[in-house]
Formats: sequence, C-alpha cells, structure tokens
Amino acid sequence: MNQTTASPARILAISGSLRVASINSALLRAAARLAPPAMSIALCPEIGALPLFNPDLESQLPSSVARFRRAVGEADALLIASPEYAHGVTGTMKNALDWLVGDEYFAGKPVAVLNASPRAYHADTALRETLRTMSAVIVEPASVVIPQLGANLDEHSIVALPEAAAAIRKMLAVLSSAIASDIDLKRASILES
Repeated sequence: MNQTTASPARILAISGSLRVASINSALLRAAARLAPPAMSIALCPEIGALPLFNPDLESQLPSSVARFRRAVGEADALLIASPEYAHGVTGTMKNALDWLVGDEYFAGKPVAVLNASPRAYHADTALRETLRTMSAVIVEPASVVIPQLGANLDEHSIVALPEAAAAIRKMLAVLSSAIASDIDLKRASILES
C-alpha cells in the first residue's frame, strides 16, 4: 500500500523589529520551536535588507526584494509580529508591506498577527487595516495578544512559560486549520475550472 505524506505547512514569520533583543522576534522564534510536526516556521531574514520602497524599481527588482517576494509566495501563510512606534507599525514593517502591494502571490494569503503588548493596539489596528487593504486573509482566531512586553524574555524563556507556550500552540493549531481549509478551497476551485 502506497501512502502519500503531506508536506508540512510552510509559515513565513515576519518581525517588524530589527532589534537583536526584540520581544516580537523572540515570540516568532518561540512559535517556530513550538510548531507542530505538520508545520514549518521560518523567520524572514530579508526585512532589514529591503531598500526603501520605490515603484520605479518594480521593473528590475532589487535581489533582496525578489527573495522576499519569493519567500512570501512559497509560504502557505504568514505570521507577523510588529511593535508599535508613534502609534503605528514600524517603518521597517510598512516598507516590507509596501513591496508586497500588487504582488500576485500576496493577495488571498492567510495571515496571523501576533501582538506582544496589549498597549500596542494602534499598531495592531493599523497593521490589520493595511493587510486587509492588500487583500490578505487575516485569520482572526489565530491573531492574538500574547503579553510579553517588559518581561525581558528570549524565545527559550517564552517556550518555558506554560501560559505563553499554551497560547502559542493554540494559535498555531487554529492557523493550521485555516491553512488546511484554504488549501482545500483552492483545490476545489481548480477542480471546478
């Protein structure tokens, strides 16, 4: 009997912070460590290397932008965590999203938004608005606040915290279900056409 093994769902994790000790990046790395076997989470290294968005460069994309778009296109879903600066998302995050506007592989992409601080609601709201405008599919039940601000934790500490680890595992299970549903819908659409 021949059994086909499904490949793990590929999640691209994008942090809106470039800080080495970023709690948002630590939260994403913790999620990668807590991911179930049916899910693979990779932290996007490209975001800090992206040039400032310039539509004139669209005809000949800089290599960092091409790699970033390719990584987004190959991902089954995105997991985004971004801090709040001046009541908005970071310039780094906005710049990355600007490079994805009009990218054929981004529209309809399932996205979960993690928030490391309940006080960062302005950035969270702004990020969600931008993603909706760009036609991302925000997986609301997987978009959660996992309060870590001021705790000075790294991903090892977050993984070791029972409450945080449980919240991350639950969020990943919901995201996994949303991805499976999305893949089933796309397959059905292809079969119908």
